[in-house]
Amino acid sequence: MNDSSPASGRQLRISAHGYEVVIASVGASLRVLRHDGRDLVVPFDADEVRPAYRGATLAPWPNRVVDGRYTFGGEEHQLALTEPARGHALHGLLAWTEFADRVVEDDRVALVATIEPQLGYPFRVEVEVEYRLGSDGLNQTVTARNLGADAAPWGTGPHPYLVGGDGRVDAWTLTLPASEVLTVTPDRLSPVAVESVEQHPEWDFREARAIGDVFIDHAFTELSRVDGAAEVRVVAADGRGVALSWDESCPWVQVHTADLPADAANHRIGLAVEPMTCPPDAFNSGVDLVVLEPGAEAAASWRFTAI
Repeated sequence: MNDSSPASGRQLRISAHGYEVVIASVGASLRVLRHDGRDLVVPFDADEVRPAYRGATLAPWPNRVVDGRYTFGGEEHQLALTEPARGHALHGLLAWTEFADRVVEDDRVALVATIEPQLGYPFRVEVEVEYRLGSDGLNQTVTARNLGADAAPWGTGPHPYLVGGDGRVDAWTLTLPASEVLTVTPDRLSPVAVESVEQHPEWDFREARAIGDVFIDHAFTELSRVDGAAEVRVVAADGRGVALSWDESCPWVQVHTADLPADAANHRIGLAVEPMTCPPDAFNSGVDLVVLEPGAEAAASWRFTAI
């Protein structure tokens, strides 16, 4: 970048099959996704500091590491507390990193950055983020490669805010094929226990229904799949909306109704849907944590499709 670059970095545009996409190089962020002129995610301006992690690529962990502290390979590590109000390390180490171009084509871009060994994460991991348009929508793949001499803990996921239609999330219909939810503490959102959604009917969206005024900021699992793919659908009253589907590399999905009562302009204007390779605080629990051996790769993919 140079001094004249927008705050969100270089702007990489791809288009095909009625889709228009703008990727911002800072955080390899999905800044704009439209189909036939209709927003499928909440966009942000090119010269805006990306709000609320909109569209960012989360790596080498999604969600939170509680207290920023974990033990791996017999060594204790302390990460910077990037969610100071709750005292956690939030959404990985690449959200504000400038990614370099690896591939730039009319319908496909691939960006790359390297996590260098540092306090709290003394591992070297190359991260490639590919966005590719097809007739089935926008496909995003995140691939990690361990360039170091030691095994490294790894997790990833995206952070889009899906748009079901005009207005706010309350009026949209949600389909979320998850039979279990990870409950959290109300103040710090630290994980407590995985429970059936039948114990929490307010979060049971296995059958499509209106979101209404329900608050959601939880991870879900035990996902129903068709041919290996799980799919969340967000639809407005006119039947239009967006689907986000993902493969078996992501057994978890975080959903958040974007409640910002102090910020009326952004309050509940999109539904965060974040497929994840592991649950919150997996660096401590070890649940579904990917361990990248030296020289090894791990990939995860998801797809945005207009409805």
